[in-house]
Amino acid sequence: MNAPAATPSLPLRELIARLSALHPRDIDLSLDRMHRLLEQLDHPERKLPPVIHVAGTNGKGSTIAYLRAILEAAGLRVHVFTSPFLVRINECYRLGQPGGGVLVGDDELCATLEHCERVNKGEPITIFEIETAAAFCLFAQHDADVVLLEVGLGGRLDSTNVIDAPLATIIAPISMDHTEFLGDTLTQIAGEKAGILKRHVPAVIAEQAPEVMAVIEAQAARLRAPLHAAGQQWHVNVERGRLVYQDDRGLMDLAAPRLFGRHQFDNAGLAIATLRALDTFRIGIAEFEAGIVNAEWPARMQRLGSGALVDLAPPGAELWLDGGHNAEGGRVAAAALGDLEERVSRPLVVISGMMANKDASAFLANFAGLTRHIIAVPVPDRDNAMPTDRLADAARALGMRVETSSGVEAALQSLTRLAYEIPPRILITGSLYLAGPVLAANGTPPR
Repeated sequence: MNAPAATPSLPLRELIARLSALHPRDIDLSLDRMHRLLEQLDHPERKLPPVIHVAGTNGKGSTIAYLRAILEAAGLRVHVFTSPFLVRINECYRLGQPGGGVLVGDDELCATLEHCERVNKGEPITIFEIETAAAFCLFAQHDADVVLLEVGLGGRLDSTNVIDAPLATIIAPISMDHTEFLGDTLTQIAGEKAGILKRHVPAVIAEQAPEVMAVIEAQAARLRAPLHAAGQQWHVNVERGRLVYQDDRGLMDLAAPRLFGRHQFDNAGLAIATLRALDTFRIGIAEFEAGIVNAEWPARMQRLGSGALVDLAPPGAELWLDGGHNAEGGRVAAAALGDLEERVSRPLVVISGMMANKDASAFLANFAGLTRHIIAVPVPDRDNAMPTDRLADAARALGMRVETSSGVEAALQSLTRLAYEIPPRILITGSLYLAGPVLAANGTPPR
């Protein structure tokens, strides 16, 4: 492909707004526009380092975080494309470098997006499609040892699903989400996710519901893709607070992940299983352990230890942030809170804001046995955010005590007026689109 022109770039936010106007919808699942643009760009997706492609409903980003940390601990350069971003779009693009990757700079990202825009010549294309094309262009221009590529939505028709022969495919846990695009049954959603499997390419699969696993196994059999499934070819357990991983190559007894929650042991196990299924990289136990311990992934049961929002909370309170937004995401967050409660008991308050297309009742039901205190807040600057009164109604129907607030800051300030014998544990949750503004307001954006 031709290099992007080295001309002064418009501010990123203005450029993204212009690119977003190229298609009337944010989501329009199809590969036709993507194939057209990639051909016009001289197929940067064919010039990439080896690709590991990751789909699933929950845990994709955390699994990629473990993969990146392990591979970097082994001295490898790792490109990463993930979505959505929390505070700024640069978070979606991490360029591999010796000693650890860095987020792409504004100037290079603007130049690459503008190059894709010029080549596209005003043709209809979704914003995620052009962002994905930009990732391929960036990664094709920078040397690295591997690319970690996260599916945006679904899999079969996702704009990332244009890599003919990835090194491996991964399917993280599948549950109900985005039913308006992927189908309203688990088997339909599984069929879409399994669309990333490729002929003869190893497929590494997290623990799944039986009906989901049946769909994946059938697709793998059709493609003769070697299957490495949790509970079958590999196992991960928690023993004495440590991660114990076992497959036919042996057993590893490793330190616990830094990322909090029992589900993070499973996500780490999925990353380990992927790298153990490949002969491409030489990774020792020390590198596996370093990656598991050092992996970071913001807004996934993240403890906010300091910052502007922490200062607004009641003195001594614990402030946690989680971007979970569907029933399964709520379940794992609630389980993590249950573990915290066993260690140190505190009253729990859930501050929640959600998008209008999410099932608030299914999400909040997970917290019904842990708290009766819910504060509904809007998701800022999102036209399709759920109204706070609708979210509050869902909480009331579950028997919870609920109030509404104008925002997270106001909700935290309201809690300081309550007389707590023990400082509360506060969870802010319900959407990654809420988590991003929280991190920005707290002064702790992702690095």
